[in-house]
Amino acid sequence: MKKYKLKSGIIVLFLIMLMSCETLDLAPLDYYGSENFWKDQTQVEGYILGVHKQLRDRDRTYWLLGEARGGLQKHGTSSTSVSLDYSSPIKDKDFSKDKTGLSNWGGFYDLVLNINMGIFQLENKIDFLKEDDKKFYLGQLYGIRAFTYFYLYRTYGGVPIITEPKVLQGVNSAEPLYTERSTPKQVLDFIKNELEKSESSFGSNLTIKNNKGAWSKYATLMLKAEVYLWSAKVITDDQSTSEDDLSIAENVLQQVKGNFELLPNFTDVFNYNKKGNNEIIFALRFKENEAINWVGYFTYQTGLMASKYFIDGTQNADPLRLKGSGVNILRNEYIFPFFQSFDDEDTRKRATFLDIYDKDAVTGELINGGLILRKFLGIINSDGDRVLADDIPVYRYADVLLMLAEIENKKGGDAAQYINMIRERAYGENYDPSLHAYVNADFETNELAILAERDKEFVWECKRWFDVRRMQDGAGNPLVFSDKTTYGHGAVLSTGEAHKVLWPVDVNTLNMDPKLKQTPGYE
Repeated sequence: MKKYKLKSGIIVLFLIMLMSCETLDLAPLDYYGSENFWKDQTQVEGYILGVHKQLRDRDRTYWLLGEARGGLQKHGTSSTSVSLDYSSPIKDKDFSKDKTGLSNWGGFYDLVLNINMGIFQLENKIDFLKEDDKKFYLGQLYGIRAFTYFYLYRTYGGVPIITEPKVLQGVNSAEPLYTERSTPKQVLDFIKNELEKSESSFGSNLTIKNNKGAWSKYATLMLKAEVYLWSAKVITDDQSTSEDDLSIAENVLQQVKGNFELLPNFTDVFNYNKKGNNEIIFALRFKENEAINWVGYFTYQTGLMASKYFIDGTQNADPLRLKGSGVNILRNEYIFPFFQSFDDEDTRKRATFLDIYDKDAVTGELINGGLILRKFLGIINSDGDRVLADDIPVYRYADVLLMLAEIENKKGGDAAQYINMIRERAYGENYDPSLHAYVNADFETNELAILAERDKEFVWECKRWFDVRRMQDGAGNPLVFSDKTTYGHGAVLSTGEAHKVLWPVDVNTLNMDPKLKQTPGYE
């Protein structure tokens, strides 16, 4: 059997975990590149499922990159006196070349290299598939590769572009695997080209498998809209903005618009028993007896909850019935002023959070408000245990509407029409247009209103940091530098630390590849 060595910042012999139905089959990657594999469609299906599993396995990384540093996270100590995870340098934005908060490119190149293997086999080796099936698999793999590189691009700017499963046979030096960082423009151009390949490969095939847990043409279209909206608004080094990209993003969203819908009830979107509902476009799939999400780190230990009070003055050590759900400890927490920004009539407020308090010993007043996440808590199973197995949406119809609002605002049009679709669902039977409807205003006011809706709508859905990076104030500056976005906590970043919009590369990764250079500003 040939031995394949792959580069992902360091040289690794990677073990891919392939998922077939409810079981996992583990084997070394060189097996999947050998003559022992790629024999029939069942193996190809298994490989594609394995790639989706790797995609899902990065759920925490997506949150760290897309939300943890977005300005809505407490750092230091939680409301239950537990030390909070990722406090520094991620949540407090205290990055340096020696404090990177993440290593080895977030592990994304392990996924990239397995995607590369699948594309190589489908394009060059496999001859037993029907052409339509081959194109469907390629549409998925090109789409997931574009998705992965878009995370890398928004995180680091220029990164190494690797499109082939690199092989060393009988060579002692790793030099052939060294790859320098491409420029941000080269990376974004690559991502756009990947999207075209994915879209073209899918053709008219709109199949969505696994209760929206499999990549589809609609997922590619949503990613394309997000990429082109970003490209229309964000400058990164040699990558300038393009007004034409705004029209492309809008046109793509219009293709998606009529095929999904807002569910009438906000909580139904995340209901374990309603997976793959009409609002979901693509989600990371979790399931009882297969895999659980990591929302337990946003909840509580019953012993620490026993002394807390709720808004009605009552106490309960386990109000959310978390018994049996695994790790439950408040290691990550949202800031309380964000919770206070919700109207009480907004159903998202307490569908998303459980608010907890201490009681003043003298006055009896409730003080020191804290937040437990109650979104994505899964189900109580037949044994009476809670299973944290809700899917995590990557794209859903609310995102279509709020991206269209953002595009309309950039065009100088009426963003309110889309904002109010979201608000009407959020307030439900309490919705009163005279009280709750948004009235179109100037660009910055609209942009902040759109951000506020995105904040309330997408808690824990890995979008907040990217939102404040992409969205703008009246002068066209990113909202990441605005003190109007964090509910009294000040700007996410100061203009004097603008280089921190990108992440530094850890020293070990740099040392393993002499062609790599540090992210500008961290040298």
